[in-house]
Amino acid sequence: MIEERSLGSKKQFLSGVTIMTLSTALVKIIGLLYKIPMLSYLGTDGMAYFNAAYDIYTMFYMISTAGLSVAVSILISENRVRGNVRNIKRIYNVTLALFFVIGSAGMLAMMLGSDRFAEWIKIDESAYCIVAIAPTLFLICISSAMRGYFQGHQIMTPTAVSQVIEALGKLVIGLLLASYALKKGYSLPVVAAFAVLGLTIGVGVSMLYLVITKFLFRATGKQREMTPDSGLLPDTSSSILGNLIKISIPITISSSVMGIARLVDTALISSRLQHIGFEQTIANSMYGAYSTLVVPIYNLPPAIITGIALSLVPMLTAAIEAKNREKESMVLSSSLRICSLFAMPCSVGICLFSKPILELIFSGQREAIDIAYPLLSILGMSVLFACLMTVTNAILQAYKQERKPIISMAVGALVKIIFDYILIGTKAVNIYGAPISTFLCNATVMALNFYFIKKYASSFEGIIKLFYRPFAASVVSIGAAFGVYLLIYSKLGASRLYTIAAIALAAVLYIFAAMLFKAVDEDDIKMLPKGEKIYALLHRVKLI
Repeated sequence: MIEERSLGSKKQFLSGVTIMTLSTALVKIIGLLYKIPMLSYLGTDGMAYFNAAYDIYTMFYMISTAGLSVAVSILISENRVRGNVRNIKRIYNVTLALFFVIGSAGMLAMMLGSDRFAEWIKIDESAYCIVAIAPTLFLICISSAMRGYFQGHQIMTPTAVSQVIEALGKLVIGLLLASYALKKGYSLPVVAAFAVLGLTIGVGVSMLYLVITKFLFRATGKQREMTPDSGLLPDTSSSILGNLIKISIPITISSSVMGIARLVDTALISSRLQHIGFEQTIANSMYGAYSTLVVPIYNLPPAIITGIALSLVPMLTAAIEAKNREKESMVLSSSLRICSLFAMPCSVGICLFSKPILELIFSGQREAIDIAYPLLSILGMSVLFACLMTVTNAILQAYKQERKPIISMAVGALVKIIFDYILIGTKAVNIYGAPISTFLCNATVMALNFYFIKKYASSFEGIIKLFYRPFAASVVSIGAAFGVYLLIYSKLGASRLYTIAAIALAAVLYIFAAMLFKAVDEDDIKMLPKGEKIYALLHRVKLI
């Protein structure tokens, strides 16, 4: 019976992970598809305006939503364990009102301060884009209240679907508006602002979907079916507000630290490049290539891993609240192992295949690719650490150790800013200092987070046990695939088809290598669709 409950819990956890992982992967693929034509519309200069505004929005977004969204999911998860339905309703209402106020204030701050922000980051004409993206902050705040509500119920589909709607809005509407602005002959900064409006409209449609979904969820009585009412009285609004603030502030600070560090990174790249002799247009082009070609690919694996984090917090919180040590251990170990199995080959693959990947996605942008691919190769080494940062932060939040990520993120951000300033301002290093400082930052944060988890978690597998098998499988499989690619390249030259074939070969080899090195266990296979049959076949051919 205990084994069945454990298996059910693991299936529930992996179901949430699968939904969020697939949706996030789709969102990021849509994002890359968006950047390909947008780069041809705006060039690296225009993308610098777009990305600078987006970085400022991201900072406000982190400050406004990162902590509260997690806090509401934690509080709702705890009250579901207790069966306090009335408190769940009040938590949601208080959160929605709080998000409304925060979103309104943030939107006004961005609009009224657009010129000053643009001046501060040394990209003056980005002010148009900042104004265009400002309403997105209000809309995303309202959406975050509803996403936190559903995540607290361990229902991930509304969050997943709403994120895809946002991405499609940015892709379709953003491209249409940018094309319209180009035909009208508007200046490049204005065209970039029209492109940004696509994101704002997409987020608005996404919020409307969440509003309808929340109404139908309540109207159909699913909440009452899932959470039997224990008859407990709800907490006062002030008490709920106090709990939300108590949980969210440390999470918000830790998330905002890195958001502010990225914004400082944006300002330092352009200003420090100009300091060592690069003209502003060249510095903007270098930043545009880095932020448009390199950073989105680097961000793809950590963003996908966010699915684990979003599923992890409410489930781990519920296990801790119920004092279910078996489920707690299962969720903790599964999240870290899944993260390492996914992130390790991504990190190795991006390091080795940086140029082929960029040529595959951004063909025709030869000058930008020549700038970007060495930067991506260096940044690829940080992918594993970035993925682990996301998951370990979520683990500490679930253990009510929200303040610990503040320490690790603040130390990491300080490392990044210091090395950014020194390295980018060194002529021999210049823009290469940006990915190097990111690596040092992520490694610092990951090391500190693991120290805290080992201290507070009741069950924690050793680091070596978690990572050495995926690392060995990644190096062997992806190294072999890259060797095959180089051989074909030397004989037949570059081709998109050869790149796709080499990446597919790397994926297949990694699956086999992961099984041969025993990086995947029986339970992992059985959790997959048709897992029992897949495991039986693999066992028969002695691969596991």
